[in-house]
Amino acid sequence: MRTRVWGCRGSVAAPGEDTVRYGGNTSCLEARLSSGHVLVFDAGTGMRPLGAALDLTDVNELHILLTPLHLDHLQGLGFFKPLFQPGLDVHIWGPPSPVQPLAERIAIYLSPPLFPVRLADLPARVTFHDAPEEPVVIGSAVVRAAKVTHQGPTVGYRVEEADRGFAYVPDHEPAIGGRLVDQPDDWISGYELVRDVEVLFHDAQYLDTEYPNHIGWGHSAIGDTLELARRARVGRLVLFHHDPYHTDEDLEAMLADAQHTHATPDGWVCLAHEGMEVEFDTTVVPSA
Repeated sequence: MRTRVWGCRGSVAAPGEDTVRYGGNTSCLEARLSSGHVLVFDAGTGMRPLGAALDLTDVNELHILLTPLHLDHLQGLGFFKPLFQPGLDVHIWGPPSPVQPLAERIAIYLSPPLFPVRLADLPARVTFHDAPEEPVVIGSAVVRAAKVTHQGPTVGYRVEEADRGFAYVPDHEPAIGGRLVDQPDDWISGYELVRDVEVLFHDAQYLDTEYPNHIGWGHSAIGDTLELARRARVGRLVLFHHDPYHTDEDLEAMLADAQHTHATPDGWVCLAHEGMEVEFDTTVVPSA
């Protein structure tokens, strides 16, 4: 299994010379399974280049797994080329809601006046599913989801293949206004989902000093992200959902401060960047 980051910016796309090293596209992560199945986590603006690069010659179906349905996680969906391929089976998974089915919620965006093409008019065969809280088998992997603390219905995902795998939790505020260190494990949002996972892609939008001005916004202070990963015995932590106002230099200073202030082991924590790949029988591989 291999993952590739196509977008790791949070809240709104932030292209420009100050964000070129880590990327300005919003959330999108590709996972290629040994069975040949393709899983796409989130449909942020990073989904457009992913769709342009995908070789679907030997792919009969795609799975798109959404975390929240906020625009920074959905905006690339209408520009995803595979959705315009007739006959391709596309399965879209997303957070359940007691108020409205997933298809109707997504159709609010994929319809006029917000988008010129209606969801129902896409040539691909699209099937909608509530995110699976019980494990489901997709190809050679087992996938499950869990609700996490964020504004509106939101889930994170865990994917395991041959006892190795990752968790993806890009929008998460595990301790709203409190101290995560004071909470018992079973009271921490997302703890069971990420426990003992090999690699965790996790929201780390704010510096600890920035977080008091953003309590309740649904995103993590970096200290809480590190504490959650430590408590859950995560093998490797990848900081995700970078603030659109943080430049490349800001992100690198943030990482250095986290490594110093929180005394993290060498190589245990890194910044997500566009093009980053994780090969699950080796290690994180930087892009060329």
